[in-house]
Amino acid sequence: MSTAAKGRRAEHRARKLLEDAGYTVTRSAGSKGAADLVAWNTVQFRLLNIKSGTKYCGTLEREAFALVPVPPNATKEIWRFPDRCTAPSIEVL
Repeated sequence: MSTAAKGRRAEHRARKLLEDAGYTVTRSAGSKGAADLVAWNTVQFRLLNIKSGTKYCGTLEREAFALVPVPPNATKEIWRFPDRCTAPSIEVL
């Protein structure tokens, strides 16, 4: 499986988890921006950077993501889906 397909699959898994938790989610497919997914409900916004398999968020990417301006009710999160794992590890910046 290509890395793009693996990443896309992880984004869809994250989207399903968020939608099941009551969030509205939009995916920026093919985007080279900081956030892969943006999720919101009536009280919170969440910007998510999704990683899959053995990929980790590099230092430069992490620093750029941390500098993205967001409203006070928003979080910036890095979700990592290790291989064959259904639950992501979540890091809130």
